[in-house]
Amino acid sequence: MTDNKEIHVIVATGEWSNDALKYRRHRLAEFLAEKDNTAEVIWVCPTSSPHSNKFHSYSDKIKQYFVADISSNRMLRFARYFDIFYKNKLDELIRYVNNQDAKKYLWHTFPGFPLLQTIISWDRVTYDCSDLWAIQMGGKKNLINQFRQKSISSAENRIIAGADNIFCTSDFLYEKVKGNQSLNEKTQVTALENGVEFEAFSKGEEWSEEASPGKASGPVLGFIGGIKPKLDFELLNRVMSEKEDWKLLLVGPDATNNSPSFQQLLTNKNVNWVGEVPPAEVPEYMDKLDIGILPYKSSEYNKAVFPLKLFEFLAAGKPVVGMNLPSTKKYSQPMIYEYIDDSDEQFVKACETLFKDSLPFTKERVELAQKHDWQEIFKTMYRKAVESK
Repeated sequence: MTDNKEIHVIVATGEWSNDALKYRRHRLAEFLAEKDNTAEVIWVCPTSSPHSNKFHSYSDKIKQYFVADISSNRMLRFARYFDIFYKNKLDELIRYVNNQDAKKYLWHTFPGFPLLQTIISWDRVTYDCSDLWAIQMGGKKNLINQFRQKSISSAENRIIAGADNIFCTSDFLYEKVKGNQSLNEKTQVTALENGVEFEAFSKGEEWSEEASPGKASGPVLGFIGGIKPKLDFELLNRVMSEKEDWKLLLVGPDATNNSPSFQQLLTNKNVNWVGEVPPAEVPEYMDKLDIGILPYKSSEYNKAVFPLKLFEFLAAGKPVVGMNLPSTKKYSQPMIYEYIDDSDEQFVKACETLFKDSLPFTKERVELAQKHDWQEIFKTMYRKAVESK
C-alpha cells in the first residue's frame, strides 16, 4: 500500500454545487481533502441532471461521482434507497476504488445507496447522521409519504447495521440510533453537534451598509440559512405585523415551494428577504443583526434538528432566540441563548430583553462558540473513524 494513502468516499444528498449553503458534509469533505494522507475524496451523489461522464473533478483532491436518478420527478427519488435501481450505476465507481492502492473509507451522510457498504471492501464505514431522514419536514401524512418513510427507514437500518462508527448531530438523534434494533453492539455511537467556522464569523469587521434592512428604533432580527417549511412563518408574520418598528432580515434560498405563509410574511414592509448569498458573504449580513433567531415549528422533525447557525450567530457575538429545538436547550443561558417553546409572547419578550441588555455579554457568546469550532469536531471524527484501532 502506497505510503498509507487514504481514499474517502462520501455519500451525499446531491451534487456539490446544488446546495446553496455549505453544510456539514461539505466541510467534512474539505477537512478530509486537506489531510496529507488523503489521496482523494469522492463525493458520490444522486443527480437528475445529464452528465457525459460519471466522474467530475471539483478540486485537486475532491471529485464527484454522479448516480443518475431514474427520473427528474421528485416522487421517484425513492429509487435511491432500492438496490435494483442504482446497483449497475455504481460499476465504474467500484472498479475505480478497488483499483486504488490505498486504505478505503466510506462515509454515509444520508441513507442513500446502502449497497455501497457491502460491494467494496472498506477499511472503515461511518454514518454521519444529521437528520430524521424518514420524516417529512412539513409533517404531511399520506400514502406516498408513508411509502417514502418505510423506504428510507429500511435503507438507514442497513447502514446503521453495517457501520463501524456513527456520529449524530443532536442528542435526540443519538438516542434514536442507540435504540435502533439494527445497531451492532460493537458500533461506537457518538453525539457530535454542528459547529462553526469560528475564524470567519468572529473577525468583527466593519461591513458596508448594503446588508442592512434599514434603520430601526427596535431590534434587527435575522435568520440566515435555507428558508424551509420547518420554520414558523406564521409566528414571524404575527410578530412583524405587530412590531412595526422592528426589522427582520432573511438571508438564504427559498425552499418552501411557494409557501403561502412565507409569501404573506414578505408583504410586511419591515421584512427584507435578500435570497441566496455566497457563503463568504454570510458574516457581512450577520454583522447587521441585533439578534439571531431560530424560529422553528413544533414538530417531530425539528426535535432532531441542531441548526448550523446557532454557533455562527454566537461566534459573531450575536445573542440568539431559539424555538422548538429541544436539542439546543442545554445551551440556554440568559443574554446568550434564550430558548423558548411555542409562544409569541415569550418570543417577543426574549427579543426585547436581548435588545436592551445583552451587549455586555458579547465575550461570553464568542467564547461559547469557540469551543465548537469545526476543525475540532472533525479532528474528533477522524480520530474515531480512521485512526482508532
